[in-house]
Amino acid sequence: MAQQRRERADAARNRRAILDATRALLAEGGAEAVTMDRVAAAAGVGKGTVFHRFGSRAGLLHAMVAEPAETLRAAITDGPPPLGPGAPAGERLLAFFDAMAKVFADNVELMVAAYRSVPPHPRTSEFHATWAEHVTKLLTEARPDLDAEGVGHLLFGMLGSDYALAAVREDQSERLRESVRQVVLAVVSP
Repeated sequence: MAQQRRERADAARNRRAILDATRALLAEGGAEAVTMDRVAAAAGVGKGTVFHRFGSRAGLLHAMVAEPAETLRAAITDGPPPLGPGAPAGERLLAFFDAMAKVFADNVELMVAAYRSVPPHPRTSEFHATWAEHVTKLLTEARPDLDAEGVGHLLFGMLGSDYALAAVREDQSERLRESVRQVVLAVVSP
């Protein structure tokens, strides 16, 4: 089994600087502000360093999305209930969509940039597949009378809607989260 190479200290600093610069650009100017040139300048590194490290704008955005996505994935597989195993399916769905709405609200500009990136990063679909499988399984358990896959896609659509984007940008994140909760409750409560 090959040993994983340890990241050099300067490479780790550059990676962190690039990710921090990307986050700052997103906060200041939205998705349109994230270009490889701007990220490199803000991070104090060469443009080649950004490309070498992340490959493309989509790769950079994927790395940004991976941080909250991996945290959420760990919570649904190994965390405590109701988000993690051990709670009834309906409660887990509520907890999951509440967590997703929070991730969306906390990272709205990143989500817009990453999911509207052309071309999209191939690994981004891995997160979608994980979430879709999780939601389909829970919906099947909670409401076997529904088309779990179809309903799951519609539930996810709420978070990608113009309403969701406007709500977060207008400082209505709590309203968005409560609205998402109400819709999920309506679905899981026959």
